[in-house]
Amino acid sequence: MAIEGGFMRKTHVEAQPQPLLSVRSVSKIYRMGEVEVPALREVDLEVFEGEFLVILGPSGSGKSTLLNMIGGMDRPSSGQVLFGEQDLTRASDRQLTLFRRHQIGFVFQFFNLVPTLTALENVQVATDIARDPLPARETLRIVGLEDRADHFPSQLSGGQQQRVAIARALSANPRLLLCDEPTGNLDTSTGAQVMELLERLNQDRGKTVVVITHNALVSRMADRTAEIRDGRIVRLDLQPRRESARSLPW
Repeated sequence: MAIEGGFMRKTHVEAQPQPLLSVRSVSKIYRMGEVEVPALREVDLEVFEGEFLVILGPSGSGKSTLLNMIGGMDRPSSGQVLFGEQDLTRASDRQLTLFRRHQIGFVFQFFNLVPTLTALENVQVATDIARDPLPARETLRIVGLEDRADHFPSQLSGGQQQRVAIARALSANPRLLLCDEPTGNLDTSTGAQVMELLERLNQDRGKTVVVITHNALVSRMADRTAEIRDGRIVRLDLQPRRESARSLPW
């Protein structure tokens, strides 16, 4: 398949001449006293509408730092991050807050649910501040937990808690879902179920999904894989045939 000027999906997404998000020559340096620690080095990456992108790398490679840049949670030391025409590197703190609130859904390794709120109430935390939210009960239905709406996190399994976290991210109706090691705190079977859910959100609902992981198996689900090592993108591959999460040997 030829790729010219953008990304082409095999099924429901046509060629995209303009990326949804662009990372341009981004570097990030953390300073610890007089010591400089480079986390990202001149990274270039584009994210296209409707794709499933995996950022693959070992611990300490810079993948979480890159996700923080994409999600507007941190600013680069140099370079640009563009969301459409919006330059996130020049945005004010308030503009970044609104960007994260309305455009990004975050899914983390540790579910970050409020323990004193039910599953439904945890989702409503996001819908209450979103500009164009999906109904909270509807998002719980999408992730298969409508019958657990009144349960507290302590009454849910790890996989169910992660599904609530995904429902919370989805409920704000974001353009982009960013998932930071979403299966890292789950057993193998439950992790596979969570990846199947993310796959369905991408394929059936057209959500743009970016997953960072150290698990090379996850990259077989991707439309594209960006491999990062020592703060640099060392490989960016189009998947010739994307595999279903259900078919992978978890």
